[in-house]
Amino acid sequence: MARLAQTAGLTDVQSEILATVRQFVDKEVIPCAQELEHSDTYPADIVEGMKEMGLFGLTIPEEYGGLGESLLTYALVVEEIARGWMSVSGVINTHFIVAHMIKQHGTPEQKQHFLPRMATGEVRGSFSMSEPDLGSDVAAIKTRARKTDDGYVIDGSKMWLTNGGSSNLIALLVKTDEGAEKAHQNLTTFLVEKPEGFGEVAPGLTIPGKIDKMGYKGVDTTEAVFDGFKIGADKVLGEAPGKGFAYMMDGVEVGRVNVAARACGIAIRAFELAVEYAQQRKTFGKAIAEHQAVAFKLAEMATKVEAAHLMMVNAARLKDSGERNDVEAGMAKLIASEYCAEVTQDSFRIHGGYGYSKEYEIERLMREAPFLLIGEGTSEIQKTIISRGLLREYKSRS
Repeated sequence: MARLAQTAGLTDVQSEILATVRQFVDKEVIPCAQELEHSDTYPADIVEGMKEMGLFGLTIPEEYGGLGESLLTYALVVEEIARGWMSVSGVINTHFIVAHMIKQHGTPEQKQHFLPRMATGEVRGSFSMSEPDLGSDVAAIKTRARKTDDGYVIDGSKMWLTNGGSSNLIALLVKTDEGAEKAHQNLTTFLVEKPEGFGEVAPGLTIPGKIDKMGYKGVDTTEAVFDGFKIGADKVLGEAPGKGFAYMMDGVEVGRVNVAARACGIAIRAFELAVEYAQQRKTFGKAIAEHQAVAFKLAEMATKVEAAHLMMVNAARLKDSGERNDVEAGMAKLIASEYCAEVTQDSFRIHGGYGYSKEYEIERLMREAPFLLIGEGTSEIQKTIISRGLLREYKSRS
């Protein structure tokens, strides 16, 4: 059989892109991931390498300087990158979501203004829905944009911005009170341009600093505090107040495919480390891979990796076809993140005491995998989305 997580039906261009990325990951990411992760250092050289390969413009249309590739291509690229170091995939994830939102919903002027520079990586995006007290109830957003004669004034605090300090564009969801009866129809997405860095980066906008995390090191995760921040009406995404929630949910759908891909990447790497160690480590006169307890565990791990990969690919292809994929994206994110945690823990157990040492790569993966259980919506939120979709499809006629 072929190695795990192979994808049928790829074009020559897709296969070439993936081969190039895999080579880059093996040579430039995996060898330095441990050191950068342990020191919580931003992977600047790796980011420059991704710029040179055109990865920041992977899905941006060719007319704006991008490669014009599909969500499937992007997801498979993310899978490869996360196999090397999940934090690197985080650098391009929110950027990709913001570019997708502008491509799908932006005005012609917004597309022309942002997309060419996003394709080169000159402009890098971050994505901001969450707030300190918000959780999963997006409609309860408190950050508010007040209409003025020459635009809006934004006040409030946002939380969990991946690339909050290293980005220079934020897709920001706030309340604008459009007078709609439904709370989510009173939300608007703004395109906030800002300098990179921390502190008061612009009048009325402060990025306090990096949040210290259990894992997912290297990439910066921040708060954003708005206090009388002024912004023009032309920075409303699509120049359509009140439609921000729908635009953000479109971004989250592709983001869930991305998280599923990241989970697949980590699970693949955890399996690779386990199967290699199990053939090298000997007990009772033979490699531990020859003991049935370990061999069966490897079989279960490989099956989970393959199942998660196939569901992720299906969700990506469905979105590429133009079909609604909220249920499939939710399913892919649910199973990939849960299986990732299980496969990583099984790999950790196969490593025995050595898995607890920071010298071994599996220790890092054990701290990274849990993030995927909550990123882009918890497993419980995915189950809510899935069940609602199923009930909609299988609505009782009684």
